[in-house]
Amino acid sequence: MDDIDKKILSIIQKKATIPLSELSKQVGVSSTPCWNRIKKMEEEGVIVSRITILDNTKINLPIVVFLSVSISSHSEEWLSKFKEILKNNSEILEAYRLTGSNVDYLLKIIAPTIEDYDKFQQELINQISFTNMSSSISLKELKKSSYLPLDYIDNQSIKKIH
Repeated sequence: MDDIDKKILSIIQKKATIPLSELSKQVGVSSTPCWNRIKKMEEEGVIVSRITILDNTKINLPIVVFLSVSISSHSEEWLSKFKEILKNNSEILEAYRLTGSNVDYLLKIIAPTIEDYDKFQQELINQISFTNMSSSISLKELKKSSYLPLDYIDNQSIKKIH
């Protein structure tokens, strides 16, 4: 990965639908090499997907809840069932396993109303075993970004890609 790859990544993170001709002009290479670089980064897993980000408040999903889950059994069976629940519930946008607190998992859940979230949480309670669950409702989103900083790409990552 070189400076041209970094420029490509920087631009397409902000605007995935940029025409190839415009992108190639901005990074200073012709269209074919630019496309080849993008395809290589896709094959290497650097570019995972190209998406459109929606404003959740404009599509009737204004409620964002962070659900903390603590468990007692850290078995493969429990984790397998939990991953299946995550996969089958589109309301769960993100899920993280944590360390350093009394919480084992943190879920980011979206819903149209508090009542809908409550119903979803009650269904979740019946599907998994846990020792504690705690919901934190977001009052206001202060920052939301899918843009990853590229300043941390070092020579080791560059060698892995090329």
